[in-house]
Amino acid sequence: MPAMTKARLHLRPTDAALGADIEGVDLAQLDETSFGEIERAWAAYLVLRFRDQSLTDVDLMRFGRHLGELDRVPIKAANVAMTDDPRLSIAPEAREYVTVISNVKIDGKAIGGLGNYESRWHTDMSYNPQPPAASALYGIEVPPSGGDTSFCNMYLAYETLDAEVKQRIAGLSCIHDASRNSVGELRRGFAESTDPTQTVGAKHPIVRTHPVTGRQCLFLGRRRNAYIPGLALEDSEALLDRLWEHASEPRFSWTQVWRKGDLVVWDNRCVMHRRDAFDDSLQRVMHRIQICGDTPF
Repeated sequence: MPAMTKARLHLRPTDAALGADIEGVDLAQLDETSFGEIERAWAAYLVLRFRDQSLTDVDLMRFGRHLGELDRVPIKAANVAMTDDPRLSIAPEAREYVTVISNVKIDGKAIGGLGNYESRWHTDMSYNPQPPAASALYGIEVPPSGGDTSFCNMYLAYETLDAEVKQRIAGLSCIHDASRNSVGELRRGFAESTDPTQTVGAKHPIVRTHPVTGRQCLFLGRRRNAYIPGLALEDSEALLDRLWEHASEPRFSWTQVWRKGDLVVWDNRCVMHRRDAFDDSLQRVMHRIQICGDTPF
């Protein structure tokens, strides 16, 4: 990809399968010309990192609206308090669109989701009929170590499958479990289930076509309780295990080591991500926005 044309913007790709830094931009003051260059870099590298940002929730939402319509926050886990969050007080409208990802507790109640646990490979909200097109995560408080986020290039994961597997999965769909979040916490309003054939969630093609680039990629969502309709459970489990083992190979991934002020945005249609666990005595506060997507095809 050619270098950025504006002198104040600099593109620095990682040496991995995806990811790039965009340097020299204040996202709180983003103009349309600069965003056009950022958008082209995002299409090429799938995950972009902007360091040393200082953003309010209003700034974060304004940046998101350059990408598309803001999606509403997902259903909270049952252990997250339905309480006001003093860290989300800049604008009332932020409460509908900004998700708090945090292990911080106030008066013993969690102010955000996912705690300090490991978060396994997943696609955000793929249990919905129209999963988000993009996610952007902003680091407000970051521990000195732990909580790193890894990203996986699902274009490459699909393209490197052998021909026999590609033929086998062509036309197959998978049901994505809606009952639990990416760290395994049961969501509000859902019952416990251990039978994948009874999984509640959206059904999506295992191979989806990106609506902008036209490229095909694996679309696996999350592993727990996933099920391929039309297959015997043992056959579904074996095929999904094979696909997940392949897609999560290190050669397809890049890891973000967080610093305060980092904003990372990824294409949720062709990227999976995961998070390392971290010491619960350390505080981690992240604010996330997501962009409305369309029905996978």
